[in-house]
Amino acid sequence: MQGIDLSRRFYEDLVRPWLRAAYPDVRHAAALIGYGSEVLGFDDEMSRDHNWGPRVWLFVGESEFAARADAIVERFAAFAPASFEGVPIGYSKQTPQNAPGVRCDIRHGVEVRTLEATLAGGLGVSLAGPSDNRAWLGLAEQWLLEFTGGAVFHDDDGRLTAMRQRLAYLPRDVWLYKLACQWRRIAEEQAFVGRTGLSGDEVGSRVIAARLARDVMRTAFLVERRYTPYPKWFGTAFAQLPAAAELAPLVARTLAASDWRTREAALAASYLALGRLHRTRGLPGRFEPVTGPYFGRPFTVINADEITAAIRAEIEDPVLRDLPIIGSLDQVTDAAPVIEAPGRARRAMAALLDDLETAAIEEA
Repeated sequence: MQGIDLSRRFYEDLVRPWLRAAYPDVRHAAALIGYGSEVLGFDDEMSRDHNWGPRVWLFVGESEFAARADAIVERFAAFAPASFEGVPIGYSKQTPQNAPGVRCDIRHGVEVRTLEATLAGGLGVSLAGPSDNRAWLGLAEQWLLEFTGGAVFHDDDGRLTAMRQRLAYLPRDVWLYKLACQWRRIAEEQAFVGRTGLSGDEVGSRVIAARLARDVMRTAFLVERRYTPYPKWFGTAFAQLPAAAELAPLVARTLAASDWRTREAALAASYLALGRLHRTRGLPGRFEPVTGPYFGRPFTVINADEITAAIRAEIEDPVLRDLPIIGSLDQVTDAAPVIEAPGRARRAMAALLDDLETAAIEEA
């Protein structure tokens, strides 16, 4: 049984009947979202060695949380059986911690939360959501996926469901900006696979090719309008994209290639496939993807700069359209201490964009 199915039954068969009897007037939402491979449906036997099991997040209003959260968590501990459907109830490792707006207990998997605290802690936003398009650039896709993935089992007032719908995917202009930035990343390094290989640096060629393969995969997520998960499940989620039917063999060929010409050819084919997919899907941006030599040198590249400019031209928000083409938080860095601290990440991206805009003005 997948963890999300187990948790749904846990809520419907045990938690909800108990809550109705013990606190009949408590309006709540119940869901399995946030951390855990089961939220993405990727849990397997190994997932069960830490905190896999029947669990649910109960969302209540802030006044209800202040009045009853501690009691709900404590009283359910006294009520809960030792196991549910043969799976132990409780945490064995990586015990979740109480925090503002969060109450939990190692003895069982019921966490009482406020929506406000969950949004602030996981994404660094309020119920109003990101303030503008620029603010979206400070949000890591893995956290957006954790909040919008999983499943909602019950929702009395609809607030959780409405917020998940609001954050379900990037606004149009943010999406286009990130797409343009992905093509810019490809433009910056695509010739280096051949240049390093030609100079005898086989290791360097392999490393750059692997970076570009990841960029191809991330671009595919954007083309499919899907959030990218964190690295452990990146390849698994990529394989489920419709675009992977054509792209996955090319990525595999790139990574397995024993010489730079083979890996360069596989990458060029993947760039071309992405460009054609963009056009056949009718995505914004007028361009014709073409591969050819790099300024007369014997390296095969795609017209990535032209594609970047064509997509960027479709951005309607003048603030976003005029930003330097550097990308969003998870396009700029994959450093966990930054990604995993939403407040720090938001401030870091704001400072970086401000600095680049100032520099551009000064240079002009």
